Amino acid sequence: MFALWTWTGRGTGPAPNGYGDRETLALAVPVGAGGAIEVADVAAALVDPETFADLAIEYPGRSLLLWQDALRTADADAAMDSTGPPLPVAAHAVPDACGTAIVSAARALRVLRETEAVTAELRSALKAQLRPYQARGVGWLRETTDAHGGAVLADEMGLGKTVQTIGFLLGRAEAGPQLVVCPTSLVGNWVHEIGRFAPGLRAIVWRGGAIAADAGTVVVTGYPTLRLHGGLLAGRRWATAVFDEAQALKNPRTQVAKAARAVDAAAAVALTGTPVENRLEELWALLHLVAPRLFGHRTQFRRRFVRPIQEGSAAAAARLRDTIEPVVLARKKIQVAAALPAKIHSDLLCDLTAEQEELYDLVLAQAVDDGFGSGIERHGRVLAALTSLKQVCNHPGLVTGDLGELAGRSGKLDLCTDILATNLETASPTLVFTQYRQTGELLVRHLAEQFGVAAPFFHGGLSQTERGEIVSRFQTEEGPSVLVLSLRAAGTGLTLTRAADVIHFDRWWNPAVEAQASDRVHRIGQTRTVTVTTLTSTTTVEEHIVGMHDRKAALTDLGDAAGIAALAGLGDDQLIEILRRKRES
Repeated sequence: MFALWTWTGRGTGPAPNGYGDRETLALAVPVGAGGAIEVADVAAALVDPETFADLAIEYPGRSLLLWQDALRTADADAAMDSTGPPLPVAAHAVPDACGTAIVSAARALRVLRETEAVTAELRSALKAQLRPYQARGVGWLRETTDAHGGAVLADEMGLGKTVQTIGFLLGRAEAGPQLVVCPTSLVGNWVHEIGRFAPGLRAIVWRGGAIAADAGTVVVTGYPTLRLHGGLLAGRRWATAVFDEAQALKNPRTQVAKAARAVDAAAAVALTGTPVENRLEELWALLHLVAPRLFGHRTQFRRRFVRPIQEGSAAAAARLRDTIEPVVLARKKIQVAAALPAKIHSDLLCDLTAEQEELYDLVLAQAVDDGFGSGIERHGRVLAALTSLKQVCNHPGLVTGDLGELAGRSGKLDLCTDILATNLETASPTLVFTQYRQTGELLVRHLAEQFGVAAPFFHGGLSQTERGEIVSRFQTEEGPSVLVLSLRAAGTGLTLTRAADVIHFDRWWNPAVEAQASDRVHRIGQTRTVTVTTLTSTTTVEEHIVGMHDRKAALTDLGDAAGIAALAGLGDDQLIEILRRKRES
C-alpha cells in the first residue's frame, strides 16, 4: 500500500481528500528548524499500487512522482539503477519499532520489484488472483525463510494466510516433499484448497504409517497424528513444514510441541491469527519453533521482554517488536483495507470426527432400512433423514442425546471454537448463525464452558421486546463479544454493525438467505471489511448443498422446503448417493 500525506512546509497537514482509506500512521518526519527527524503520527490516505500508479493529484511531491515512475518502469534493473534519481526520505519514511531507523530506499524499491515478480510468476501456476499485499506475503515468506530458516505469518483472519502459504509451497515444489500440520478439523480444507489453488501440487492426507511423498507432494496431517506418529515425520527431511493455527503449539512442554520441533525441515512456517503482542511466553514458543537460532533462550526472552513489559515498560515493548520484525509479519485488515473488497468470503471444509463418521453412516443406514416411501410421506421421511444427518455434522450429541462433553467430538464445533478464540483474543465481535434451535443452545453452552462468555441467543421463541433488548445491547460498546442467531429469526431486518465477522455454522439451501443474514453487519454504518466464514462438513450432504451454490442451481426464492422437495423427487439410488458419506475428501 502507498500512503499519501501532506507537508505544509513546517509540519504535516491533513490527509488528501478523496483518495483511499484514512488511517493514522507512524512516520519519520522533520521536526523544528534544525532538520531533526522524529517519529510522529501522520494522517494519511492508503491507496493500492494499481490506483496509485495512475493517480493525478494536485501539487504532487517529488516522492510521489518518483514512486509512480518506479511503478511504470517495466525494466526492474533500470528502476534500481543507483545513477537514477534517489527516492527522498519522505518516500520511505517508515520507522522501525524503536524509532531509531527507517526503511532504506533500496529496500523499499526491492520489495516493490520482488512483489511484482511474485505476482507475474504465480499468475499461471496459482489459480487465484493475489492482491498486492498477498503477493508481498509470498515474497516475504521466501526471503524470511531463506535468511532465518523460518517465519511466522500472523495476518489477521480473512486476509488469506492459506492462499499466501500455498503460493509459497508452489515455489518450493521441486525442493522435495512438503508438510502441512493443522487442526484435524482443517485437514480436508487444506487438501481442498491446495487442489483448488495449486493443481500442480499433489496433496495427500496422512494418518500414520508409511509416507509415500516426493517432490511436488504436500502431506497434510492433524496435530493429534503429529503427537502420536511424530517420529515417522521426524525421520525424513522436508523441504517445508507449515504449522497452521500454530497457537496449538503455544506450550513448548507438550508432546505435540516437542513433536513439531523434531520435524526436520529446510523451512518452517507458523500460521496464526492471534496478535503477537499477547501472551509473550507463548509467542516465544512459536519463535523458537521457526527460528531457534534467533530465539533459543527462553530465560533470556523472559528477562529482556516478558518481565519489563509486564511491569509497563514501553521501551521493552518497542524492543520486542523490533526484535521479532525479521521473522513475524502481522497485518490487520485496516492496514490493507484499500486492497480489500467490502466483504471477504472464507469457505472452510471441516473433517468429521470418528464418532461423527460412524454415526452419520448409522443414521443413513437406518433411514435406508426404514425406506423413504412415496408421495407426501416421502417428503417427510427425506426431511427427517436430512435433518438428522445435518445435526450429526453439527455435533453427534444432537442426535444421540449424549451432550455431557462437547469439545473434541465435532470437527465443525472445534473449528468454530478456534475461530472464536482468535476473535475473542482480538476483541472482534462475532455473529454465529445456525438453522437449528438445539444447535444454537449447544453453542451458547459451549461458549460459556470454553471461554466464560455469556452469548445471547436470538431466536424465534423470544418476544419482540426480548429481541430488541438483545440487539440494543449487542450494538453497545460493552455488548457481548459473540451473538448466536437463528437464521430464520434474524436473517433480515436487523442492524448489527458492531460486528464485522460472521460465521455460518450450518449450510442453507439458498445462498441468498445466507447473504441476507451476512448483511446484518454488511450495511450502512459498517466501517470495516466484513469477513463471512461458512463451515461445511466434508464428505457429507453439506457438500452437495455447497455444490448447488457453486452451480448457481439455487434460485432466488428457493428455500429449505424447495431443496428438500428436489431431493424427494429423486429415485432411491440417486437420493442415497447424495446423502451417503463420500470416503475421500
